[in-house]
Amino acid sequence: MSDQTERAVRPRRSFIFSPGLRPDMFPKALACGTDIVCVELEDGIAPKDKAEARQKGLALFAEPQADDGVERIVRINCVRTEIGLADVQAVLATDTPPPALMLPKVKTPDEVTWLDDLLSERGHPTRLHIIIETNAGLEAAYDIAHASPRIDALFFGGVDMAAELRCKNAWEPLLYARSRVAHAAASVGVDAIDVPYLDLEDPDGMEREASLARDLGFSGKGSIHPKQIPILNKVFTPDADQVAHAKRILQAFADADTGLVVVDGKLIEKPVLREMNRILAIAGRVSA
Repeated sequence: MSDQTERAVRPRRSFIFSPGLRPDMFPKALACGTDIVCVELEDGIAPKDKAEARQKGLALFAEPQADDGVERIVRINCVRTEIGLADVQAVLATDTPPPALMLPKVKTPDEVTWLDDLLSERGHPTRLHIIIETNAGLEAAYDIAHASPRIDALFFGGVDMAAELRCKNAWEPLLYARSRVAHAAASVGVDAIDVPYLDLEDPDGMEREASLARDLGFSGKGSIHPKQIPILNKVFTPDADQVAHAKRILQAFADADTGLVVVDGKLIEKPVLREMNRILAIAGRVSA
C-alpha cells in the first residue's frame, strides 16, 4: 500500500492499560475519560499468569461492547514468541475477537502482513495498532506503517527504545526516534501515539512533553494513571481558535477554487486541507 488510505478519524488523545488478569477493572477504565482502553496481556503480566490473563482478557469481548466512543484494544505478546503465538491462536479461535490488537516489539513489516493474512482468512475485522520500540522497528517504521490497511496507529515505545538506543529516556535524546515514528504514521495517514509520562508527581512536565509531541505530529499520549487523562485530553483537543481557523481555511478554498489562498494574512497551500478536516473531525467527535 503505497498511497495514503482514507481512514475514519477518531480521537486518540489518551490511552490507559487495564490488566487482563483483572476484568473487574475494565469497566472502570472505560469510564475514566480516556479515548482508548488497552487490555494488557504483555509486559504487565507475569509469565506464570499469561494463560489466565489471555482467557480473562479475551472473554471480555464475548458480549457486544457499548457504543460509548471508547476504543478497545488488546495488547498481545510479541508474535515472534511462543506466548505471542498462543495469543494469536486464541484470537483466531474465538468468534468474538477484540476490535483491535496492539502488537509490541514489531521489527519487520512481515509480522504485520502475516497477522493480517491470518485475520482475513478467519474473517475477523480486527484492527491493528503497532508499537515501534526496537532499533529494527525504527529502521523499518515506514515500511511497517504501510504493511496493512488494518493499521490505525503507530505507538512510540520510548522506554524500550531508549534502552535499545542506549540513550537517556528524555525528550531531546529520543527526538530523532519520535520523528521517525511521526513520519511513518503520517506517510499513510494513521495516528502516532506517544509513550506515557512516568512521573505521576510532575503533571506540568507531562503537559510540556505532551505539547511537544502534539507539535511534532502525534495525536495522543499514553497514561499510567487516570489523573493524567484530563491533561492529555486537553492538550490534544483542538481549541476554539484552531477550529475557527480550520473553518476559515476550508471556506476560503471552497470559495477560491484554487491551490493557494491567503487566510489571516498567511499564504495557505492546498495540502493543509487534510489536516484542517482532521481538526474539525476530532473537535466534532469530542463535542459529541
